[in-house]
Order: sequence, then structure tokens, then C-alpha cells
Amino acid sequence: MTVTLEKLRALRRQAGETASGNRAGEDGVPQALFAAPVVGAPRPDPGAQLDALRRMLGVRQRHAPAPLASRDRSIPGIEIEPGLFLAESTQPMRAPPSVPLAFAKREDSVDTDALLFFDTETTGLAGGTGTRAFMIGAADWSAGTLRIRQLTITTLAAEPAMLRTFAQWLSARTVLCSYNGRCYDAPLLKTRFRLARMGDPISALDHVDLLFPTRRRYRGVWENCRLATIEREALRIVREDDLPGSEAPAAWLSFLRGGSSHNLRRVAEHNLQDVVTLGRLFVHLAEAA
Repeated sequence: MTVTLEKLRALRRQAGETASGNRAGEDGVPQALFAAPVVGAPRPDPGAQLDALRRMLGVRQRHAPAPLASRDRSIPGIEIEPGLFLAESTQPMRAPPSVPLAFAKREDSVDTDALLFFDTETTGLAGGTGTRAFMIGAADWSAGTLRIRQLTITTLAAEPAMLRTFAQWLSARTVLCSYNGRCYDAPLLKTRFRLARMGDPISALDHVDLLFPTRRRYRGVWENCRLATIEREALRIVREDDLPGSEAPAAWLSFLRGGSSHNLRRVAEHNLQDVVTLGRLFVHLAEAA
């Protein structure tokens, strides 16, 4: 607490100190405030003195907000490690064994069983070491279906376990597929792997970012090339009661403080739809090309 010299002088005038007991020093500060304790006198209570000084100065004590408390704390999936939840689901979606990448201005093809569509939900869009992913969604083709796996952490300490689990889903032949993931999701995960003192399993992998071929094909056709716009206009997918991605950080932080997990489950639904849309958009762009 900072007490200005003017306030101390005003307190001295209000107290009407005597010449002997409350004489001011050269700096104008009342010496009684710094007088040595009398031997044998009861020791004053520092907390009471601080409260009395606050009342004299008209300063209110700051109180930390009461922690949220909610009974709705369920998280989708099962807890595979402390604070780490895994949710799995499937959707019927067939794909040819191999797809040419001409739509991405590449002359090669990719085996669809090597594709891994992924998307992250993070604590912000600023990037840097202060931003972390609290949810990773991934989807791949398996036996004529699209398998979706989602990792969610409910404690900060569970982040290394989430990164290790995600790394186990990758192999040397994995081809990552994302929407603006080359510029955001992949660099973010690389940073988190480095901060966790783990090897980087992402940099060595091939990566097909669907944002750039989508822009080349649909720029100027619709108002923007956001994924929600493309899936609505090109794929005819309309989301109902979707939680905007901008509200995902608040949903997770509220849960960490003890709040309800309702919006966090909506974040998981949003993330699931994102990776499913990536699979459909990949097939759409390949067929259109």
C-alpha cells in the first residue's frame, strides 16, 4: 500500500498530535508511526493496525472472487490419465484408396488411410508460449468410416500426457490435413512439444492445408472463406446451437475455476464437427478438381 506524504500530513493535522508524543520528522512524516515499541507493552496486532490504516485512508480491502462451484462437471469420453480424457466416435464416410493432390497444386497422390485430419481448441489466438491447446481433435479413415478421436485436458499438468498421446497417433507415413493448421495449429503444437521437453513429431510429416486450395477456388464467390462459410455453402452443412470458436477459451477457463462443463462439452461438439468437415472438404475439393 502506498501512502502519499500529503495524506500523512492530513492525518497528522486531524489527529492534533502533541509536541512531545507525535512530533514530525524532517520529511514531515509523524514520528509516532515509526516509534519503537515500549518494553513490556503488549505487541500490537499487525492485521488490526492495517485495517485501522485502511479505514483512516478510505481504502477498501480487495477480496478475491469466490470460486465457482458446479455439480455439472462431466467431460466427454473416459479418463485415460489423470486430467486427460479421450472421446472416440465414428461416422460413415467412404473415400477412395488414393486421391490426387492436383487441387493443392501438387503432382503426387496421397493414400487416404494415411491422412490425419486435426484441429485444436486453444486458450487464445495470439500464439506464443502463453497459448496452449486444451483440446485436440483428429479424424482418420478406417474400414469405410471416419474415426474421430478427441483429447481434452482438465488440468494444466495433463498437457504432457495429451501431447504424448497425440504423438502416438502419428507415424512416418502420416499426412496431416488441416484448415489453416500449417500457420496456426501445427506451430502451436510444436511449441508445446518443445516447452514440454519432448521431441517434435510434426515437422517431419507431410501437411496438406485445405485453406489455400479453398481460397483459390472460392475467393470472391462467397463473403469469406471461413470454414463455417465453406461447409454451409459448398458442403450444405448447417450447424445448430454451435458454440463459436471465440468462446472456447472462456469455456475451458470457467471449467478450471470450478464452473459447469456445459460449454466445454459444446466446444467438444464444435471440434468434432470441424474435423468431420475437414474430411468432407478434402473429398469435395478432390472431386471438384
